Amino acid sequence: MTTPEPIRWTDPARQHAFMDWLNAQAAAHGLVVGSLRAASADASFRRYFRIDGRDGPRIVMDAPPTHEDCRPFVGVAALLRGGGLEAPEVLSWDEPHGFMLLSDLGATTYLEAIRRADPAQSNALYLAALDALVQLQRIDAHAQVPNYDRALLQRELDLFPTWYIERHCGQRLDDKALAQLQRCFALILDACTAQPSVLVHRDYHSRNLMLPREPGGPPGLLDFQDAVWGPVSYDLASLLRDAYVEWDESTQLDWAVRYWERGRKAGLPLDADFGSFWRDFEWMGLQRHLKVLGIFARLSHRDGKDGYLKDLPLVWRYAHRVASRYNGLGPLAHLLEQLAGTQRESGYTF
Repeated sequence: MTTPEPIRWTDPARQHAFMDWLNAQAAAHGLVVGSLRAASADASFRRYFRIDGRDGPRIVMDAPPTHEDCRPFVGVAALLRGGGLEAPEVLSWDEPHGFMLLSDLGATTYLEAIRRADPAQSNALYLAALDALVQLQRIDAHAQVPNYDRALLQRELDLFPTWYIERHCGQRLDDKALAQLQRCFALILDACTAQPSVLVHRDYHSRNLMLPREPGGPPGLLDFQDAVWGPVSYDLASLLRDAYVEWDESTQLDWAVRYWERGRKAGLPLDADFGSFWRDFEWMGLQRHLKVLGIFARLSHRDGKDGYLKDLPLVWRYAHRVASRYNGLGPLAHLLEQLAGTQRESGYTF
């Protein structure tokens, strides 16, 4: 058996508090403290560890309260589990310190699974994800999560000029170009806010879906703490136009139709015309991808997480394709083309 690498700490006081808490959990839950090892990290300040125990492996979360508020995670986890979905169970929570013991949904993400799966297996995984999404969207959580309103959607779009255009590409828009961009933003926001609202996971994609423990079972759901009440097409856009894996448009259309049929049957507030729903899906995806361009740039330049830069070209292609298709978005498509030239000089191929 390989000895786990030691966990690195920069704050000795926090390390001592963590070990005191973990030893107490070991006694209560039959955990093997010496088996603690890194499980994953994400784009936030949270860290995740896996630890062995008498009832199988468990997950330990380290989320410094000065940077992370765990209350939304706990609340949304309860909502999802109450809706019959596979979300982690909170077994213990030290709220003042931000330490949490969770059930383990497994070690294989959808992204890892589909990279080695054949098309039929990938299709089965995505159909299971679509079923889980419909189930998630049937949860009435309007009063329990924030509204994904126009102001929040606008703040997300503003990450694009601040972090991607100015910081990453080194470009500053003149007044005319900025006014054109804001007009495009207004059109996007009009399209997004006109959609019916449901519970939105907000990061429903291949890195946050876990391979079912049993073949044909539902996926495990992770990273749902930012859930909101917002546009019905948002999570589908996250899934089918994922920043980490690309599907051809015919496959996207097939899965979108299957979702739409399932959602309509389940009573979700979906447009009776699939063509109109597909347009909503495209415009919602555009909002998300402009936001993601900004977020990935910020992760690199502010947080030193350069690994996300390799995913920028795919996100750019998603955004450019939609901006090139619809009336009123021509200035945005042209701007993206100009910025792509800047990116080529930096070694990223679009």
